Amino acid sequence: MVLCTGNSCRSQIAEGYLRYFVQDKAEIYSAGIETHGVNPKAVETMKEDEIDISQYTSNNIDEYRNINFDFVITVCDHAKENCPYFPTKAMTFHHNFQDPAKAVGTVEEINFAFKKVREEIKNYCENFIKENIL
Repeated sequence: MVLCTGNSCRSQIAEGYLRYFVQDKAEIYSAGIETHGVNPKAVETMKEDEIDISQYTSNNIDEYRNINFDFVITVCDHAKENCPYFPTKAMTFHHNFQDPAKAVGTVEEINFAFKKVREEIKNYCENFIKENIL
């Protein structure tokens, strides 16, 4: 489970990369403590790396209360600090990625922010799978 505030950008990108790197060796989910819809810029940025997240949905953590996850990864400080408690034996991991959806500036600067965070999340996910799943 990848958890973020709105399940619109960082957690969606992480879900895409975790699915890519794990292939069929695990089930991957993402959710938010709120739902904001999947960010179109996240979809576009992932498409540049040939990963299609256009059919992903923005889900609330409450939808997954009955799943006993092995791992829960929070990808923003807000989610880590505000996630409602749900019973799990999951190992928890945390990495605070900047929110590219909050980037301001020119189109080029905003695109750069998305690509920078995408690459950070990609590297994190690849290492996570290598160290914990494979």
